[in-house]
Amino acid sequence: MIEKILLADSGIGQSEEMLKALMEIPSIQGASVTILHVVPPQASADAMTQSWESGGKTLAKAVQTLQLDPNRTTAMLREGDPKDVVCRVAEEIDADLIIMGSRGLKRLQSILENSVSQYVFQLASRPMLLVRDDIYVRKINRVMVAMDNSASAQASLKLALSFLRDIKGGQLILAHTNPDLKVKRDEVEIDPNQDPVLIPAIAEAKKLGINYRCVAPVGKPGARICETADELNVDLLVLGSPERRPSVAKALPDLDRLLGQSLSDYVRVYANCPVLLVRTVS
Repeated sequence: MIEKILLADSGIGQSEEMLKALMEIPSIQGASVTILHVVPPQASADAMTQSWESGGKTLAKAVQTLQLDPNRTTAMLREGDPKDVVCRVAEEIDADLIIMGSRGLKRLQSILENSVSQYVFQLASRPMLLVRDDIYVRKINRVMVAMDNSASAQASLKLALSFLRDIKGGQLILAHTNPDLKVKRDEVEIDPNQDPVLIPAIAEAKKLGINYRCVAPVGKPGARICETADELNVDLLVLGSPERRPSVAKALPDLDRLLGQSLSDYVRVYANCPVLLVRTVS
């Protein structure tokens, strides 16, 4: 259940449009929202003053544009390194979801260019909704969930179902990339009875009266998930991103994500729709 949302608003990109689309979902409308804008440190006092003034204007504009319930909205202006501040504030307010814009930088490029979203993606322990700056945010009707037997996939399904149960005309797309299925690469529609991973998910969708379809993209999972989301005009892609680091290494980057080798990192970069990454501890 999403009750506390942190919007990391840089003043550019599509994160505000993403929040608007999300707040149209009935199960989300009662959530409280913290809109955070971070002012980076400056070399001089005058430059710092100007940055604070500019940041205040950005924050005020965001509040005005979003037109959220003032009783459930907090505007927050903080100074510091945006990467660290976003993670820290998420912990402070106990956010159930972080929404951030992303330039979609690939692999080490995101590290070398000091990408805020990549840093938070590596270190945050909370679900993240990433929206690339160059994509169009649509009303959420078609939600695709990448399924397997992991706990993070089950958590992704649960979140997607909570979105769709009150969306009239909504559709759940269950995708399981399984190289053992005997289907041709261009045949993504499958008989769900062939795939035991999808049977419990279908039962949950039926229980809530949610329209669903099942697809089995054949090939490299990351690429085929992104391609299938494109082909089916998916509005939101939900993907598990399990925490694999031991507790003593939680403050260190995940090397798979750092090098762009994880499935979630690939989808984060290449999917042409917003991507909701659901974190669970493995």
